[in-house]
Amino acid sequence: MIKASGFPVTKVAQSRLSNLSLENIPFGKYFSDHMFMATYKNGDWQDPQIIPYQPLQIAPSLAALHYGQSIFEGIKAYKHASGEAFIFRPYENFKRFNLSAERMCMPEVPEYIFMDGMRQLLALDQDWIPAKADHALYIRPVMFSTDVALGVKPSETYTFIILLSPTGPYYAKPMKIFVEETYTRAAKGGVGFSKNAGNYGGSMMAAKKANELGYDQVLWTDAVEHKWLQEVGMMNVVFVINNKAITPSLEEGTILNGVTRNSVLVLLEEMGIPVEERKINIDEVIAAYKNGTLQEVFGTGTAATIAMIKELSYKSEQMIFDTDSWKIAPAVREKLNQIRYGQMADTHGWLYKI
Repeated sequence: MIKASGFPVTKVAQSRLSNLSLENIPFGKYFSDHMFMATYKNGDWQDPQIIPYQPLQIAPSLAALHYGQSIFEGIKAYKHASGEAFIFRPYENFKRFNLSAERMCMPEVPEYIFMDGMRQLLALDQDWIPAKADHALYIRPVMFSTDVALGVKPSETYTFIILLSPTGPYYAKPMKIFVEETYTRAAKGGVGFSKNAGNYGGSMMAAKKANELGYDQVLWTDAVEHKWLQEVGMMNVVFVINNKAITPSLEEGTILNGVTRNSVLVLLEEMGIPVEERKINIDEVIAAYKNGTLQEVFGTGTAATIAMIKELSYKSEQMIFDTDSWKIAPAVREKLNQIRYGQMADTHGWLYKI
């Protein structure tokens, strides 16, 4: 096994960080000086190394471009007031990454490559972690097939890369959400639970049409009845109804098992809020809104953390919320942030020191 300190490193001649302000930096637009890379061929992972961030040279016949074998993860690193840097729950993302790999007929990435490569890369580029509230360093592991021949079959070669991108607040304002009933994101037996590129490519039409109507994102429904709620864009969703937190369950494999989702559910229970993971129908949500028991609706995700929803629209039903009066979503967001930024004890072992 290669230890974290053992990966070869090619450093940049001069960092680009001096020419960039990390305050309120937009999501996914800028990348750190270096990236981690490893290749898979002949049944084994080879040449793990850290190199300067740079374009890739690929063949037009690259399998990933034609057949969609591409998966990724989203993780964040935070800087505490002490100056120490920590990654939030990376082992959960590591496990989910390999679940996606299995579903997409791709090789498993070993822990020493995923975790040690990430840690060494972050140690090298940790000055890119913004030391500001609601800011973080977004970590993007990605793997894609690299055979250079056409043919619908699993590739025999792959590339694994880890990129780092500093980011500020993702959703600064509460969101307006359109409940989607025409397009489908995932169906039972499909790949909805995996973080593969095709899930996101296939979601763009619905999101684009919702944007044209003045909404920020869509809340996906099931593929059969278009009634059972799944997730919001790139986030899981939580409904607070009659002082209970209800979120769509995972057993049908149509939604992502979010790391932030899991963290929020744990913290809600610690706050004394009962949690229910179960199927939830849009008619139940509308009925709760009309009888006054639908108190809050919010999204949970690595990029957004907690995104409050101020409007939820389904057909002719328009549900409007006064997010300024909410108690539960702001409280759990504050608690989660306090853990991430080292202002509260990490009693769950969620923080991974760089």
